[in-house]
Amino acid sequence: MLRNKEIRKFASMFFLIAFGTILAAYNIHPAAGFLAAFSILLSGFLFFLFTRERYGKIAQISEEINQVLHDAEKVYIADCEEGELSILKSEIGKMTLRLREQNNALKREKEHLAQSLEDIAHQLRTPLTSANLILSLLENHPQEDVKRELLFETEQLFAQMDMLLTSLLKLSRLDAGIITFRREKLDVKKLIEAALHPLLIPMEIHEISLEVEAPEGVCITGDFEWLAEGLKNVLKNCMESAKECGKIRIICQDTALYTEISVHDSGRGFKEKELLKIFDRYYRGEDSHTVGFGIGLALSRSIVIRQGGTIAAKNHPEGGAVFIIRFPK
Repeated sequence: MLRNKEIRKFASMFFLIAFGTILAAYNIHPAAGFLAAFSILLSGFLFFLFTRERYGKIAQISEEINQVLHDAEKVYIADCEEGELSILKSEIGKMTLRLREQNNALKREKEHLAQSLEDIAHQLRTPLTSANLILSLLENHPQEDVKRELLFETEQLFAQMDMLLTSLLKLSRLDAGIITFRREKLDVKKLIEAALHPLLIPMEIHEISLEVEAPEGVCITGDFEWLAEGLKNVLKNCMESAKECGKIRIICQDTALYTEISVHDSGRGFKEKELLKIFDRYYRGEDSHTVGFGIGLALSRSIVIRQGGTIAAKNHPEGGAVFIIRFPK
């Protein structure tokens, strides 16, 4: 306690004032001097006991803080009687709890990052292996037509890897919460047209018929570019499911509670256990001919949910799959 500079300074002043008071009282009358000395000594002793008790409580708080910082099982600092120290302990406890929560959040983010890196490496391994195999085949085929075909396949593999990395980058930015979505009024019909635009030529090549029912003037609130990206991934999945000479139907409904965009394809639909995993990252379904990396629908779900909407998939009563996107009013 006496290591505290303020306590030593206070003790010096106390003894100086006490000595002067006792001397002045003794000059008045010896009995007054003895009474002053007794009162001052008693006050000093009581102050010493009170200060030592407070220092003991402070030391206890310090020890509990040390335990909280170094013991993962201990989170809270024990309560004490009301007073300044109780308020201090309460504030320290709140701060410690917030720090523990932030530390746990950082641990989860590290684990998620490690898992994401592992997933990326796994997803890139297959096309990279194929590209290496093709490059080795180029050395053994002098024919120009074979070389052109192998180079084309290599170009397609690198395009797939570029698409994968771009989608993973978008997902990671969404997961990290660093995307700021614009909140603006969007025309649903224009949103559908923007999502369909990059898919029109592939649909024409595969002779997929398209039917769009979107009334004029139906609007939702959100970020146009991101929602168009999410809807495009859903449409791309339906296009791949419909296959050659298939059909895709897009219907927009506006009700008093929500605005709905449904996309129905003429494909095989989903198995029951697929419906539980269809939006999971890297899930590609049980069809061995499924193309892609299982990123698109996971990205679509993340985009829609983060803008206040919902997205679901089910089998249509008339056959095929249907995706339902809703934005509440």
